Amino acid sequence: MASFDDVELGDHVCWHSGSAATSPADVLAYVADGALYGDKIVVVGSTGAASGLPRDAVPTESVILDFPRIADPDSVLAAVRREARTAALEGYRSVRVLTERVPGAVHSGTEELVAQELRLDEFASESNAIVVCAFRLSQWDAPTLERMAGVHPHEMGKRAERPAFRMYSTGADSWSVNGVIDSECADAFNTAVRAATRFSPKVRLRFDSLDLIDAAGMHALVDAARHLPDRRIVVEGANETVRLCWELAGYATAGVPVVMAA
Repeated sequence: MASFDDVELGDHVCWHSGSAATSPADVLAYVADGALYGDKIVVVGSTGAASGLPRDAVPTESVILDFPRIADPDSVLAAVRREARTAALEGYRSVRVLTERVPGAVHSGTEELVAQELRLDEFASESNAIVVCAFRLSQWDAPTLERMAGVHPHEMGKRAERPAFRMYSTGADSWSVNGVIDSECADAFNTAVRAATRFSPKVRLRFDSLDLIDAAGMHALVDAARHLPDRRIVVEGANETVRLCWELAGYATAGVPVVMAA
């Protein structure tokens, strides 16, 4: 995405807030557009602000959800969902969620952060909300930012060279994967799939828009499925080449908890 003007209902955006592509004025305009389009603004953060947006710049009718720096992800998401339900009852078109993501926001580390982003993506998709997650480039190391960006269907600001894939919600326990999964981003893909399997013992992955998955990517997928007991992943929409490579790699057996459907 080039700017906040391109953000639409149902979008979940990874915003590199330290880039020169956007400014505080852009953030204020995005917030102001909420009133123009009938959206309720929900700001999530330990300081009641995101990416330098001061508290007094947030419209008075907006909701500020103050959480400590280390917060329970389920509590954060529950609060956001509650505000979305309230906004619907109050006659708003939708909610615009603006949240600044900070390293160490959860005790469990990167995988838990990725899991929270997947939950936010599922929320945006199912509720038609707008969720913008701000990441200050100076605060994040490249591998962690790669993992976080990979579970946002949209990216704005200084685009990272990686990930080459995107994984995003297409329904309950269903995720679409597009782009390329190779040795350079296999670890990031493994983290994303492991995070998704935490929600449900059976997960569907759609490969309709996937261009390539190499041997490292396939190994990452199988390893993620085996990370927790009694997990099963069903891959749908893979092209003939991917299915053939899967069989040649020896993964099309009953002992592998991943099914490559036709």
